[in-house]
Amino acid sequence: MTSYDYDLIVIGSGPGGQKAAIAGAKLGKRVAIIDKQEMVGGVCANTGTIPSKTLREAVMYLTGMSQRELYGASYRVKQDITISDLMARTQHVIGREVQVVRAQLHRNGIDLLNGIGRFVDAHTVAVEGTHRGDHTRITGEFIVIATGTTPARPSAVDFDEERILDSDEVFALQEIPSSLVVVGAGVIGIEYASMFAALGCRVTVVEQREKMLDFCDPEIVESLKFHLRDQAVTFRFDEKVVDVSVSDSGTITTLASGKRIPAAAVMYSAGRQGCTDKLDLAAAGLEADRRGRLSVDEHYRTPVEHIYAVGDVIGFPALAATSMDQGRLAAYHAFGEPVHDMTALQPIGIYTIPEISYCGATETELTSSATPYEVGISRYRELARGQIVGDAYGMLKLLVSTVDRKILGVHVFGTGATDLVHIGQAVMGCGGTVDYLVDTVFNYPTLSEAYKVAALDATNKIRALDRFTTG
Repeated sequence: MTSYDYDLIVIGSGPGGQKAAIAGAKLGKRVAIIDKQEMVGGVCANTGTIPSKTLREAVMYLTGMSQRELYGASYRVKQDITISDLMARTQHVIGREVQVVRAQLHRNGIDLLNGIGRFVDAHTVAVEGTHRGDHTRITGEFIVIATGTTPARPSAVDFDEERILDSDEVFALQEIPSSLVVVGAGVIGIEYASMFAALGCRVTVVEQREKMLDFCDPEIVESLKFHLRDQAVTFRFDEKVVDVSVSDSGTITTLASGKRIPAAAVMYSAGRQGCTDKLDLAAAGLEADRRGRLSVDEHYRTPVEHIYAVGDVIGFPALAATSMDQGRLAAYHAFGEPVHDMTALQPIGIYTIPEISYCGATETELTSSATPYEVGISRYRELARGQIVGDAYGMLKLLVSTVDRKILGVHVFGTGATDLVHIGQAVMGCGGTVDYLVDTVFNYPTLSEAYKVAALDATNKIRALDRFTTG
């Protein structure tokens, strides 16, 4: 038998890499994980999910957004919010999260090697130190690539970290811009657009497509657009940026239609690029696509059978939540551990202000597949808890089969949406029907009651339809 230094080498310490390494360690395997010292925890902990969601929380708190329904539109916790105010909370949370990651790896006996991993051959990885020029070579029976992504940067754009930024560079801003052009109306672009709008920044969103977030329920997206327009966000759909000029006073964004938009800064949200350029994939017999992504099979195994890839580097859905399970399942498969596959029913969360989250089918999908369904809606303003928390715009929408009364989809907009969606996910995952929600007692007053209200709305509509068809 060939002797390897490690049973499992993981390149990248984000959510997917962490869980792959810990799963291997729990199986009693010798595991090493490689990442730069300043990037322990991966993009998720340092520049992506955790910082952006903490920034959102800081914005929500300091602007008093959630309290204005009760105390008036002029209500603020802090009148003059600075970048320092926002970054203080963000840096605190990042520091604590990195400590948690390090502690978990150490507790499980995983060797953390600081540096950049590069393939020498299909079983050998060179770890190149980023500070002292150290070079270490290690071998592994199995290897998991979990290097994540970075913001894609159009080659024609001159990013300067001050006036023209990508989504990572938002955290390097020296001051909150008075106005901002966001290029791209995907999840990241819209999340940041809503945060800066809440801070009082005049935001213009430019999107080449005719609409935004087209994978979400159209009614929910319209609710978000209405709310953002109320925050003075301007949308320019079906428009393409052809030039951004920079001066001491700001930027001018020119669109293909001839429109010119002045703003203090421009933020590009043009998708993500897989971090595979420094891996020397060819040495391992691998190749990435033009977006730096790796192809894998249903077990997250690349064309080289002992090398796996998980997380954002393999593309959709590119979520921290799914990456964690991908890492765990990849490690289990490598070592022949029996597991259940990840369930197909997965929630999507969008951390705009307000939040959006859904699970299951959309109305568009059900209509396209000719699936009979009814809609049940609950609005936060009709819930006691909605009045208490000051949310007059939130809503929960249930899609219910009129054939077997099963829940086909749940869509939430408003306070706590990314948490509330899991109730519907659990009911759907267990094959539950709308009757379960009707007959269940929910704590009062809570936002969770929205499920019961929406369930009653749907069943009343189904009952009325039954009465009509039976004469």
